[in-house]
Amino acid sequence: MTVTIKDVAKRANVAPSTVSRVIADSPRISEKTKRKVREAMKELGYHPNFIARSLANQATQVIGIVMPSAAEQALQNPFFPEVIRGISKAAHEKKYALQMSTGEKEVEIYEGVVDMLQGRRVDGVILLYSRIDDKLMKYLQKNKFPFVVIGKPHQKAEQITHVDNDNYLAGKEATEYLIARGHERIAFVGGNKQYLVTVDRLSGYEAALKEAGLPYREDYIMHEEFLQEGGQEAMKELLSLADPPTALVVADDLMALGVLKTLDEMNLRVPDDISIVSFNNTLLAEMSSPPLTSVDIHIFQLGYEATKSLIEKIDNPNEPVKRIIIPHRIVKRFSCGYYRKK
Repeated sequence: MTVTIKDVAKRANVAPSTVSRVIADSPRISEKTKRKVREAMKELGYHPNFIARSLANQATQVIGIVMPSAAEQALQNPFFPEVIRGISKAAHEKKYALQMSTGEKEVEIYEGVVDMLQGRRVDGVILLYSRIDDKLMKYLQKNKFPFVVIGKPHQKAEQITHVDNDNYLAGKEATEYLIARGHERIAFVGGNKQYLVTVDRLSGYEAALKEAGLPYREDYIMHEEFLQEGGQEAMKELLSLADPPTALVVADDLMALGVLKTLDEMNLRVPDDISIVSFNNTLLAEMSSPPLTSVDIHIFQLGYEATKSLIEKIDNPNEPVKRIIIPHRIVKRFSCGYYRKK
C-alpha cells in the first residue's frame, strides 16, 4: 500500500500541510519539527514525488546556469567546472537539478535563456559572469525573475544579489607582491574589458603602481580571452617591446599556462628572467612548471553560496538583496623571484 503525506502527518502528529512544508525545507518550520517529520518519513518508507510536487506548485526544481560564452569554449577553463561543482553541491542539498545555457554567440545565449525562462523550464538563474551593460541581466531585472550573479553587477549592484571576491583588492595585493620583490616593470594580462572582474583587477593593479610611484604604461596592458592561447598572444606582444616587463600579473591560471609556454619557446626562465602571479589557484597552478604563485579566490565557494542565495530567493520572493564577498589569499609557490638588475 502506498504511503501518503497524510500517513506521515498522522505518525508525526502534525498537519499534512506541515509535512509538505518540511519536504520543501521551509524556513518557517522549526528544526525540531523537521526532525520529527523526517523520522516519520523514514520509518514509513515515504519518498516525496518531486515531479508531482513541481507540477502542483508550478515549480520545476531546476536552476539555470548561464555561461559567458559557448559552453565548450568556457569549460576549457578550470574555473567553470569548479564553480559548477559548488553550484551542484548546493543544488543537490535542496534537490534541485541544473540546466546549462548553450549558444555560440552572445545573442544566441540571450535568446536561449529568454526561451528557458518564458517556457518556465527553470525556477531561477545563476549568471557565471558580470558584463558591462548586460542585456540579459536587464531582462531578468525587468521581469523580476529570480537570479544571482557571480561577480559584481555593472549597474544597480545594490538591487542585485551577487557573490564575488574583492577583485580590486586582489589585483592590488598581487601587484604589491611583485613590487615588494623589487619589480618596477610589471605588466597586466587580463581578459575581455567588458567583464567587471578584469576591470576591477586592473584598477587594483593601477592603484598599487600609483602608491609605489611607478608609471602606468598602456603598452604593458594586455586584454585577451581567458584561454591558454590568450596568454600566448599577450606574452609574444610583451616580449616584442623595446623595454619588456620583468614581472606579470595574469588574471587567470589558464592564461598563465600560455604565458609559460611562450616563455619556454623563447628560452626564458621563470622566475629567473620573469616573475608571474596568476589568479584562481586551480590545479593548473599547482601542476605547472614551475608551480605558479596564484590568488586563491575559492571558486567552489562562489558557486555554493550563489546557489544557496538563489534557492532562498526562489523560496521567498521577499528575501533581502545580498552582497556576499568570498575572501581571497595569495598561495605562494615558485613563479616569483626578486628582481636582479642585468
